[in-house]
Amino acid sequence: MRSSYFASLLVLAFFAPTAPADDWPQWLGPQRDGVWRETGLMTAFPKGGLKIIWRVPVGGGYAGPAVADGRVFVMDRQMKNAKADRTNWGRITSPGDERVLCVDEKTGKPLWVYAYDCPYSISYGAGPRTTPAVDGNRVYTLGAEGDLYCIDIQTGKPIWSHHLSGEKAPTPMWGFAGHPLVDGDKVIVLSCGINAATGPGLVTAFNKMTGKMLWTALGAKVAGYAPPMICQAGGKRQLIIWCPDSVNSLDPETGKVYWTQPHGPLKNGVTIATPRFVHDPKLGDLLFVSSAYEGALVMKLDPTEPKASIFWKRGGTSERRTDALHLLMAPPTLRDGYVYGVGIGGALRCLDLRNGNRIWSTYDATTGDVGRLSWANAFLIPLGDAGPHFLLANEHGDLILADLTPQGYHETSRTHLLDPTNTDAGRPVVWCHPALADRCVFWRNDKEMICASIAAK
Repeated sequence: MRSSYFASLLVLAFFAPTAPADDWPQWLGPQRDGVWRETGLMTAFPKGGLKIIWRVPVGGGYAGPAVADGRVFVMDRQMKNAKADRTNWGRITSPGDERVLCVDEKTGKPLWVYAYDCPYSISYGAGPRTTPAVDGNRVYTLGAEGDLYCIDIQTGKPIWSHHLSGEKAPTPMWGFAGHPLVDGDKVIVLSCGINAATGPGLVTAFNKMTGKMLWTALGAKVAGYAPPMICQAGGKRQLIIWCPDSVNSLDPETGKVYWTQPHGPLKNGVTIATPRFVHDPKLGDLLFVSSAYEGALVMKLDPTEPKASIFWKRGGTSERRTDALHLLMAPPTLRDGYVYGVGIGGALRCLDLRNGNRIWSTYDATTGDVGRLSWANAFLIPLGDAGPHFLLANEHGDLILADLTPQGYHETSRTHLLDPTNTDAGRPVVWCHPALADRCVFWRNDKEMICASIAAK
């Protein structure tokens, strides 16, 4: 009787339903919103640190990994002249190859590498900036000098490619950094921003199967660095393009402009952090953008047609003297009527979404007692669609479990996972977003990519 009882428990445990594991096939994950929706994760890190499943050597780069169909994809750069390539402010020409690497998700075993010659003419020349976008049996990659590739994920061979920069459309100072967006039969990318009547505009859509250009739009002087994103508002799917002089909404199927809000020109053309959309039950449909030097702008999107108006705008006399949120690279999180994000000086702040008023500010997740430090960074990763629980990945290579609420920042656990090796900022940093899939963290620096389990036992 006793043995049959325990046998029944074992059978029930074996066949009990578990939450399915997710892939992380593009920038900010499956829904491009940065939320990790898997369950069965640790609520505190072990004292000895996370279990490292594998390590794979990689070259330099800011490009985060993508995980799909049992494979991990990442871009890097192999330099041919290390001394000439390590610079920050100001362009420098340096030889080297960009590469697309594919490894087995479970073992880290290399499956293929595709490399191409790519001399750099940019500042911060460590390597590529964009996360690959996996769609079916193809992966789409965009290099720092504008090399757009569609690659077969089984063979590692290119299917089609385009070079997006040229004499009339020079590579931006800090390289192509807008992560490619696959939407329906299209792949949408930032494309340097020369006049649409004479060539590629600020944003271009290509047929994802053939590489044929479908449309190009928004003739402008500079494209900036903010990734394209799509939201649903006003009865339309709206493609949001935030460039250094305006926020724009387009029809993703045709490139037709729905609305444009002038905003700029922004200092140094620094539009980097991904625009964020939220439907707030009380406030309606809102679109949030924030630049490092000018602060935050919130647009209110019309509920019945594709139109928008300014909801609020907050800046300051400078990014050093402000209560606003001056984002540099990490996307913010909009949740339950509040905004959470890390500004250009490293302060993690909470703002009231109704008016932009600052609720609290802390350096605990980024620089600690050092306080303000230029370009200090941490990526915020909400754990689930609701609630206060977050995973933070900071530039020191630390993972942090913390609760973010209007009452403040409450850290519950921290572990060091990856050594900062990139010195473009004048100090060692990790400035790439991890991929989060199958209850594991996939992260890279300029020397290695690692896979670490974060599954609860």
